[in-house]
This record gives sequence, C-alpha cells and structure tokens, in this order.
Amino acid sequence: MTANSPERPADYHLAPPPGCPAHVRAPEGLYRLHDPAVQADLVGVYEKLRAEYGPVAPVLVQGDLPAWLVLGHRENLEILRTPSVFSRDSRHWRDMTQGNVPADHPLAPITTWQPLCVFVDGEEHQRLRGAVTDSLDRFASRGIRRHVTRFTHQLVDEFAGSGQADLVGQFADRLPLRVMTQLFGMPEENGPSLTTAVEDVLNGTQTAVASNQYITRTLQQLVDRKRAHPGHDFPSKLIEHPAGLSDDEIREHLRLILTAANETTVNLIANTLRTVLTDPRFRAHLAGGHMTLPDALEQVMWDEPPMMTLLGRWATSDTQLGEQAITKGDMLLLGLRAANVDPAIRPDLTAPVHGNRSHLAFSSGPHECPGRHIGRAIADTAVDTLLARLPDLRLAVPETELQWSSSLMYRHLVSLPVQFTPTR
Repeated sequence: MTANSPERPADYHLAPPPGCPAHVRAPEGLYRLHDPAVQADLVGVYEKLRAEYGPVAPVLVQGDLPAWLVLGHRENLEILRTPSVFSRDSRHWRDMTQGNVPADHPLAPITTWQPLCVFVDGEEHQRLRGAVTDSLDRFASRGIRRHVTRFTHQLVDEFAGSGQADLVGQFADRLPLRVMTQLFGMPEENGPSLTTAVEDVLNGTQTAVASNQYITRTLQQLVDRKRAHPGHDFPSKLIEHPAGLSDDEIREHLRLILTAANETTVNLIANTLRTVLTDPRFRAHLAGGHMTLPDALEQVMWDEPPMMTLLGRWATSDTQLGEQAITKGDMLLLGLRAANVDPAIRPDLTAPVHGNRSHLAFSSGPHECPGRHIGRAIADTAVDTLLARLPDLRLAVPETELQWSSSLMYRHLVSLPVQFTPTR
C-alpha cells in the first residue's frame, strides 16, 4: 500500500496470542480486523477509525494483509458507482497475484476469482447478472410470500404452546433457507447442513474451505438433476436462460444467491424483530397504525443493515479517495453500516428516515444486490405473520442483556428471548 498505510511486516505470522492488547494493533499501529477482540466491538472500532483517519482508514485482514476500510457514505458510493477504478475482479488484488492468499486462506473462498457476476464488470457482468435477475424475476413476490407464510406458521407451531421462544435460534435462523430450498427446487432436509456450511464460509473460519467444497458438491448435484429434470425453480430458469451459462457458472451463481440470501435475511428478520420489541417509537406506532412494517424495515436497514462490511473492491490504478492515496492493486472493504451512520449525512441518528432509501443495506451501483426484493419479501412477511400469530409478543430479558457475535462481514444477534400468551 502507500506511505499512509505501511506494508505488511516480514514477520507478520509471529503475532501475539488472541486477547493480548498487542494483538489488536499491528506494530505499525493498524487495527487487525480479524482479531477476536476487534470483532467483538466492530461498531466501536469503526468509529475509532473514523475519528483517527476520516472516511477511509488503513486496516489489516486475515494474515495481516493490508486493506482500506471505507467508512464514509459518499466514498462508498464513489467506489460502488465507479467499477472502472474500483473493480470487483479480485485478479487485480496485489496480494493475490503475489501469492499471499493461498488456497487455505480464510478469505480465499470469497475473494478468489470465480465465474460470477460479482467478480466481473462491463459486458460480461451484464450477461451474467442479466441471467440472474431475469431468473429471479420469474418468481413473483406473491409466490415467495406464500412459502414464507407457510414456513412461518410451521415454525411458530413448534413453540406457540410454550409461551416462550428464542426468535433467533427457533425462527430467524431457520426460515430463510427453508424458503430458498423451495426456490431452488431442493429437498427441505438439505437446509440445516447447508446453513451450517454457509455460516462457516462467511465467518472465514479455519474450516471455511472444506465447507465451501461441501456447498459446491451439493449444488453441482442439484444442477445435474435440473438438467435432467427441469422444473419451475431458480436453477432450471438459469439453465434455460438465453445467456447460455455453463454448468460452472450456474453452480457458482446458485452458491452466490444461497450464501448472500441466507445470512442477510436472517439478520434482517432478527434485527427487525429486535427493533419492534425494544424501540418505543416502533412499538407504539405499529400498535397505533401510524407506521407500517415496511417503514420499520427501512429504519432497520439504516441502523442495523444485514451486512456489516462488504468484500471487496480492488484498485485498477493509483487514485485518491477520502484524502488517502490508493495504490493500484490495493484491496478496499466497504463499511456499509458505518456509511449508513456517517455524520456527514446523518448528524442526528434519532431522526426518522422513513421513505429514505439512500441507505447502503443492499449496496448500490451495478453490483447492487439482485435479490433484494426477495429478502425484503421474506423479512416483511415473516415478521408480519409472526406478530399476527403472537400479538402480545414481548422481550423476556432486559435489552441490555442481548448479545451479538461479529465477523468481518456480519454482526449477528445471538438470541432474542421472548414471552407471549401460549396458544394452541
């Protein structure tokens, strides 16, 4: 990187043990975003970085690889809307070309170039993304909502008689992938094992590569079945699309949608439920009919978007961003949540943002999330159906006792214990 962000030291593998204060920052003073102590307080660390560096901060990721963390709303938009300078093609990444990202690196599954619309720009991006969006658009929101309603009732039936539940473990964690198995034309029993594997890959654990291989095998088997026996499902629509995707392209886009849709929708459901149960503005307004559930979802996507940090972009040339000198080959991380609370656009975080969709919850620009309407439909329908089933739903513990788990990309509510009047 540049003089503003020193190169990785030669002995970077000789790091102190996790939990040691020296482990949080490298010798050159940069925060290690992969350190457990940092990930336990990413929101706080990001604000410290904003105060120290401004809208663009130098950081380190797994293996002490250097990167830029983009915290400003304007700067994030500049990256998202200028793919010619800030490319999605990871083959521009200097550390990748220099062999510093081996196959077993925790970030390898989500940064190694693949035949995916999220790793290309220009005409090839239009071809691949067009196939994905056209195929997803074949499924109307009404049909998706029917699946969500059915699975929501099934999940609520399992705990409705007890008068208590954990709405993360017993509801939000389990719902999205059940819906996705229907869109994929998969057996419902594939859901639990795929959920575990997807979480492993996104958390960048030491077993992420093995989990990624399991996902790839499962989806390749699905593609083979759908070529032989097509149906009204997402894989079949991709196969028959006139863009003529290869089996590898189809399989990898299925993996992309599966990975992106599950964790983000789990977080969107959990965060919306938490807000409805803890924020007196929402609770009172929903009960009084002054705020719709979509309005509440919009507020959540500003304050607690489903994705914390988006990997990544790579500079195709030397440039300037937020008063930092970016060098060709540098990696950039998009701090979506930090951008949403940027004081430059939200000086008062308590002010309502109803009707304002300039948040970055689904990214922006040509690579904006193609399944955002599906995620919103699942979350909106799930929360609405749950509240209708359990109208006196209330938090079972003080809000201050709620806990979060964090990784570089996501901040996940650990549990949401609630109470309600038992029903049959």
